[in-house]
Amino acid sequence: MRNRPDPVVQKINEFIEQGWKDNEVEPSSQSAEQEWVRRVYLDLVGHIPPHDKAEEFLNSKDENKRIKLIDELLDSDAYIRNWSTVWTNNCIGRGTPRRVSRKGMSRFFREAFGRNRSWKDVVVDIVTAKGHFETNGEVNFILAQMQNNDNAVQLTAKTARLFMGIQVQCTQCHNHPFNDWKQDQFWSLNAFFRQTAKVDHREFDPNTGRRRDTYSEVVARGYTPVRFDKRSGLKVTAGPVYFGREVKGVSYPPMPSDVEDVELRKELAAFLTQPEIEGSAPLIAKSMVNRVWGHMFGYGFTRPMDDMGPHNPASHPELFDYLGNQFVENKYDVKKLIRWVVQTDAYALTSKFGGTNKIDDPAAGETPLFSHMYVKSMQAEQLYNSLIVATNAHQSGNMNYEESERRRNRWMQQFVVAFGTDENDEATTFNGTIPQALMMMNGELVDDATNCEPGSFLHSLLTSKESQNKKLGKLYMAALTRKPTAKEIRDVSKLVKGRYGRGQEAAAWQDLFWALLNSNEFIFIH
Repeated sequence: MRNRPDPVVQKINEFIEQGWKDNEVEPSSQSAEQEWVRRVYLDLVGHIPPHDKAEEFLNSKDENKRIKLIDELLDSDAYIRNWSTVWTNNCIGRGTPRRVSRKGMSRFFREAFGRNRSWKDVVVDIVTAKGHFETNGEVNFILAQMQNNDNAVQLTAKTARLFMGIQVQCTQCHNHPFNDWKQDQFWSLNAFFRQTAKVDHREFDPNTGRRRDTYSEVVARGYTPVRFDKRSGLKVTAGPVYFGREVKGVSYPPMPSDVEDVELRKELAAFLTQPEIEGSAPLIAKSMVNRVWGHMFGYGFTRPMDDMGPHNPASHPELFDYLGNQFVENKYDVKKLIRWVVQTDAYALTSKFGGTNKIDDPAAGETPLFSHMYVKSMQAEQLYNSLIVATNAHQSGNMNYEESERRRNRWMQQFVVAFGTDENDEATTFNGTIPQALMMMNGELVDDATNCEPGSFLHSLLTSKESQNKKLGKLYMAALTRKPTAKEIRDVSKLVKGRYGRGQEAAAWQDLFWALLNSNEFIFIH
């Protein structure tokens, strides 16, 4: 018996379908099961499905298998690892800044996603964080933004972009040319961080005769008044104000003595959890909704995802408001939000489109209608993890655990350099740079992935007693989450047969695996 659809999911479907009708488009057909299962694995847990799991899903006759798989993935350790990585990258970047603990930041998010903590509480913890960079891992967001002595300017801008979904960085110098933010609003937001400082602790190293870093922490300090220059040359003083709301009991503009007993970042956190506009969800809720939707579809309700506001209308304003309010009503439950999105009819559509919906092309500047799935390129971590899942490359050569971990870290660093950016924007285009191409064609990981050493996928495949066609089916399922076509079977048979007579059967399988792993079908999420 099929489960009854969630009423929130039904409502989302109604909003999306109304958008199709209003714009006179017909949606694409539902995606094939192999397309959907590959997509949902990559989006929820950050890697393609293992070939045995994919076959199990594709062979199942259970009417509720999609919902059951979504629940299984959301309850897995891989979900925690994936979303912890996504948000660690969002907060501190892929290249860890100096005196910042990636381990501490990641531990904080592992605990948050592992316990499915309220996103409101997570944001409050990050904004109000203080203490040791590993004991209190949430402080690393602040440490990463305070690399320069810039009076918390970068911290102000990053907080607004990441948790409020608005871009205010240019308003430190002038009023925003497109949105409603004014220069004094930026500095009023910045004032909330003027009691915040980072301290780097160092100790003498007897081996080198130099001082070395030991740890960093975020501490409270005395309030530093905010003064800024308007373009007219007039010097102005600002105080902590959030969308016109002042901190109770504080005179304006405040002097240090006025706020010595007030923790301004706690006051900011309290403001962040309240609606900026009556009847609307707080920005921290709508920002997360926008990011989750953008993660799944490649495009959020606004473009870019972190530039919300009247100047940048949402593609589906009623749906956006509805989802934001539902997120708040459901106590900022991130798993529930993700579950709603991936159960929608729109998420289940194929990426193929035709004459009935070819105008739905955000890459050409059109407003996204979500009448088909938009093709996304894998992020660096998704690509790395998918290569590991497809090939067992990390087990090739029967290395011990420490050797395997060292190699994994080295590979991951290479992939971040070749594929990663710190912007974490919509992932619907693949740069196709020369380093990316070389990494895939000639990199150490791909080389090891396609060898026949004991422990590798190819070794286990080629030493099995199965028929050539069954081996070929497993190879395609491992790399592309589908079975080979009749033409592909004929072509591969010719390839293997031609090499077999020269004693190069294994080389033929290696060449084929290399080609599949370097194909667009592997690299892109459909």
